[in-house]
Amino acid sequence: MITVSHVNKSFGDHQAVSDLNFTIEPGEVLGLIGQNGAGKTTTFRMILNFIDADSGEITWDGHPITQEQKQKIGFLPEERGLYQKESIESQVLYLAQLHGMNKEDAKAELTDWMNKLQVVGKKSDLVQTLSKGNAQKIQMILALIFKPKFIILDEPFSGLDPVNASIFMDVIKELKKQGAMIIFSSHNMDNVTEISDKLVMLKQGHTVLQGPLQEIRESFGRTRLFVEAPDFTAADFLDMEGVTKVEARGAGYLLYLTEEAAGHAIFDKVTANGYIPAFSQQPPTLGEIFRTEVATHA
Repeated sequence: MITVSHVNKSFGDHQAVSDLNFTIEPGEVLGLIGQNGAGKTTTFRMILNFIDADSGEITWDGHPITQEQKQKIGFLPEERGLYQKESIESQVLYLAQLHGMNKEDAKAELTDWMNKLQVVGKKSDLVQTLSKGNAQKIQMILALIFKPKFIILDEPFSGLDPVNASIFMDVIKELKKQGAMIIFSSHNMDNVTEISDKLVMLKQGHTVLQGPLQEIRESFGRTRLFVEAPDFTAADFLDMEGVTKVEARGAGYLLYLTEEAAGHAIFDKVTANGYIPAFSQQPPTLGEIFRTEVATHA
């Protein structure tokens, strides 16, 4: 288990991280979110001991992270750093051997990973010939090829198209099943929602939301209601008690409610004549919560 306990970090008069606390268990994914400058990358750098915390503790199974354990940490930095004039194979094999792999195993793993991530190109290709997306896949391979037990991914989906982002998400889900501890940052709240078990949201270094993802969403109440009811118009829904806003969504409408309980009366009205195609009452999306919290703690 990774434990971050009462960690603080300042740069001059700027408090980058303030009293940060969280844990990551094996087989668990923690999403670390916040605006630019919120303290996410600083947190990753303290975990990796690239910079020292001013106070607090960062431990692995209750002990400070050793050099041997650092060899078991996979890190994908936000600032991608590949040697442009080196081949894919030469730099991947070099880093894999630094992490204790033998050359032949690393060669076999590289082939498997290139297939898994659908890299377009050959192992002998120079990095400078790769597209941005394929170069990012090679960076991901560098972070994962040696089977790390703890994985830190700083904006892993940045710049990826939806298909390649989905490939990355599938890989993260598989690593979770294998028992890896994973922490990642992303500005895409849909990606965070899909793969995170727990969430920490930072605002100017301070924790403003923390806990299991679904519990956080539920704490805001089920105030979003999607309805497909052919006999009802947007105006009909706006006239209903507890509805503050109506948006057309495909064949139905998304209703914004003042409180969760308003959904009961709406359900009775729209089903009075029997079956309707859809009625789904949900908490606000993580994106909505993120925007609300940023504004609230401004």
